Amino acid sequence: MLLRKAGESVNFRFMKHIVMGTAGHVDHGKTALIKRLTGVDTDRLKEEKERGITIELGFASLSLPGGKILGVVDVPGHERFVKNMVAGAAGIDLVAMVIAADEGVMPQTREHLHICTLLGIRKGVVVLTKTDLVDGEWLDLVREDVRAFLKGTFLEASPIVPVSALTGAGFAELLSTIERTAGEVEEGADIGLFRLPVDRVFTMKGFGTVVTGTLTSGKVATGEEVEISPLGLRTRVRGIQVHNRTVETAEAGQRTAINLQGTDRAVIERGYLLVGPGALTPSQRLDCTYRHLTVAGRKLKNRTLVRLHTGTSEIMARVILLDRDELESGGDGFAQLVLEAPLAAVAGDRFVVRSYSPVTTIGGGVIIDPLPTKHKRSSAVVLREFKLLAEGGDAEKAAVILERAGIGGITENLLIVRTGIPGRELRRLLEGMFSAKRAVLVDRDEMRVLSAPVYEDFQAAIARELQGYHERYPLKGGLSREELRTTLGMGDGVGQKIFTMALRDLEKKGELIAEKEMIRLAGHRVRLQGEMGSLRESLSAIYREGALAPPTVREILERFPDRQKEITSLFQVMTHEGELIRISEDLNFHRDSLAKLRDEYRQLLVREGEATPASFKELTGLSRKFIIPLMEYFDMTKLTMRAGDHRILRERQEK
Repeated sequence: MLLRKAGESVNFRFMKHIVMGTAGHVDHGKTALIKRLTGVDTDRLKEEKERGITIELGFASLSLPGGKILGVVDVPGHERFVKNMVAGAAGIDLVAMVIAADEGVMPQTREHLHICTLLGIRKGVVVLTKTDLVDGEWLDLVREDVRAFLKGTFLEASPIVPVSALTGAGFAELLSTIERTAGEVEEGADIGLFRLPVDRVFTMKGFGTVVTGTLTSGKVATGEEVEISPLGLRTRVRGIQVHNRTVETAEAGQRTAINLQGTDRAVIERGYLLVGPGALTPSQRLDCTYRHLTVAGRKLKNRTLVRLHTGTSEIMARVILLDRDELESGGDGFAQLVLEAPLAAVAGDRFVVRSYSPVTTIGGGVIIDPLPTKHKRSSAVVLREFKLLAEGGDAEKAAVILERAGIGGITENLLIVRTGIPGRELRRLLEGMFSAKRAVLVDRDEMRVLSAPVYEDFQAAIARELQGYHERYPLKGGLSREELRTTLGMGDGVGQKIFTMALRDLEKKGELIAEKEMIRLAGHRVRLQGEMGSLRESLSAIYREGALAPPTVREILERFPDRQKEITSLFQVMTHEGELIRISEDLNFHRDSLAKLRDEYRQLLVREGEATPASFKELTGLSRKFIIPLMEYFDMTKLTMRAGDHRILRERQEK
């Protein structure tokens, strides 16, 4: 795909975007077939011309009789280049399984069929090539052999079309067969996140770096910012081509070439992924279902080192079997892949596994969580989660990932990535979960969601922490909000928001009481027993008897020289509970005394209209030591307000 000059833009759109790929043994005529169909020789390398075999992926577009245009990927057939074949097959919807009539089914025919099966390809056409080299009787025998070979596979009922690239025989029938089969391809679910696995990178004079690939989901437009994963490097789309035509936007299912602005060719390679900025997080662990092929010939042992192929990438990985120590050939199991390098993936992505040595395809499967943590093997909880992620409905998958996300919750975007549920469907699902109280919305702006069971567990943890604190410190009225948040590990930002939300909900339910910065359980009361109880009664009696002229804090401490620590604690408890009211650093009054004085003082103000220190002294008989602090206390508690050198009722002034 070469980029045309700006201004040569062509706008076009198809009902359904299909990519067809070849598969088959080396030298069975795949490239000649594509050249006859499209007019494009996909072998572009000098080495390919010299050796007469395909080494790298080739690309073309095919115009069908009805006007639809298919993207075409030509893959190498030689066993040494199967990794390139897997990269090309990763994005195809329809396979042209090519089998030479003079040779029939060969080793790479079988391996390529296994790869296509593992990648979830469900539609195809079987093409018998080189029919000019055999007679009719032989062709019939080969057809029977091929049909037997395909029995039980996704190609079992597929049409078998004999052709000759040399003479052109059978190509009219092949074109109509491809068109008919392409019409049967079901359009895959588009999760809405832009992803383009890179299968080719080159530099074009006057344009710079160009990457190509099959756009697996979402869409991309000229001028948009994209991210190169797993590098995290961001750049902009300078230009886009689909089927050699310049377009403004490319959509899921299209073979796409993207000119990247200001990006050095050396920093990007096959296997990397173009994504929306911040849309995907690379991981070195993948939870998956795994099928070990019967043709693997031997058991897969736990921690086996393999070559993992997903998208267009190849990464070394270890297979951690979670439900057994080894997997029989032909068996299925749950596994976690531990990768040697980070990879960005989405739940539902398929993968192929090839053995480390000798290199051959041995299995594959489906990613069910691309961002898991390390699991304990043979855990009943973990295996239950795997089963739900592999076989459950969307609601069950979402519930598992929400629980895995923990108390920090998860954004809607990340939930799409970890469940593979398309955005619009996920939004409807979440609204239902909110209504059923199975999920909690933390922040509507970023659509951060929290599992209801996880949130309830967190609220229970708050209650447990407070209960433990009350038991350890029975004389303290509660725990500071900040200390509680720190103890629970809820940092700033999202953690603080969820913590505040949990306190508010617990307070609404009447389970705790928040008094400014102090938090306590609703049922908590300071328990004073034995000597402390007696000491409190003594202190209470002193203040009741002292009425409006109680002893100072210093005088109280002097009365109990051996109990100063206990007295200090009792002051805290009694003021916190409201029995004593502190009006200055050294003065406390019993609440009953102050309540009685408040009523009398108010009556004076109503009767006289104002009060002065002299009239307050006449009312109480107190000395200046008490008069000034008390009058200031009533100002502070909004009974009175100063008006020059006297006080008036605040409520009268505010009317």
